[in-house]
Amino acid sequence: MSSRVDRVMVNDSYDDIYELACSQNWIDGLPIVPPTEDRVARMLGDRPPVKVIAQLEPQNGEATLERLAVNAVMAGCLPSYFPVIIAAAEAMADPLLGMYHVNTTTNSVGLLSVINGPIRNKLGINGSYGCFGPGWRPNATIGRAIRLIQLNIGGSIPGPVSKSTMGSPWRYTGVIGENEEKNPWEPLHVERGFRPEDSTISMLGVASFCNLSDIWSRTAEDILTTLASAMRWPGIHVIRYHKGHNLIVLNPDHAVIMHRDGYSKQSVREYLFEHTKRIPLSDFSRPEQERFIKGGRVFDNTVQGAPSPDSFIVTVAGGNGGLHSLFLPSLTSSTMVTRLIPE
Repeated sequence: MSSRVDRVMVNDSYDDIYELACSQNWIDGLPIVPPTEDRVARMLGDRPPVKVIAQLEPQNGEATLERLAVNAVMAGCLPSYFPVIIAAAEAMADPLLGMYHVNTTTNSVGLLSVINGPIRNKLGINGSYGCFGPGWRPNATIGRAIRLIQLNIGGSIPGPVSKSTMGSPWRYTGVIGENEEKNPWEPLHVERGFRPEDSTISMLGVASFCNLSDIWSRTAEDILTTLASAMRWPGIHVIRYHKGHNLIVLNPDHAVIMHRDGYSKQSVREYLFEHTKRIPLSDFSRPEQERFIKGGRVFDNTVQGAPSPDSFIVTVAGGNGGLHSLFLPSLTSSTMVTRLIPE
């Protein structure tokens, strides 16, 4: 049985608590809610503190419920958010998510989480206007708790363990809801095998954030032409190493146009695959060209890009009117993992 979280006695001064947290590398540099015994107990509710939910890489730290609760308190979460944190910890332990590499790579990668199901509205998780930005407590604090868990339980300390050359804003927070109400297709979690009434979290290690603006196109094919052109990007891992996921976040207007023109999610994936699977060899540096030639990935002076239609994940979020969609390629070793959020 795992031991309880250590207790630290400190002067009852916010400044002292904050300075201690900073000096011990427990936080991300932003102000915290002090994790007092009372606050942690409220976060836990009647759950057993020493129950181990997962072991988290790279240092195989035991994610007990109490340790998860401490990080959720520091991040500013409400107790009602805690089931999402538990599900996130379970997802982070799945080898498919690739947390060892997410937490140690030189790449600018961080976790993005998409929330589906009734819990979105119950907690007020934003999946509409500004969903990737500030102003929404559940989005901000749940994502921040996930990052603090990586730091304090997984051991992803910047510098000694995490070698990300540039870092990433995803390493502060990264949670959105899918805009299911404006999604003309089935929601992401239903596509991934869950029931519409289930609440889920889908997590992916994303290595970039590219806004795709197309305010002129009015047909699915024209919009997809713009999207595919932006995805033929030699610097991303999915292309360079031929594995991983490409996450496409369509704004509701783009999604509705595609649905109107007869495109399903599967036909969107197939279009993007067909139009990104061949990239001119000359777009790559000479050492990369040599590597691709040796690896048998060059055909008619082009390089195989996306590995398959299934490497594209399509979701819908954001508000109407802007006609901006997003492309978020993953780290090579990270593929999307979805977990049920316990009630």
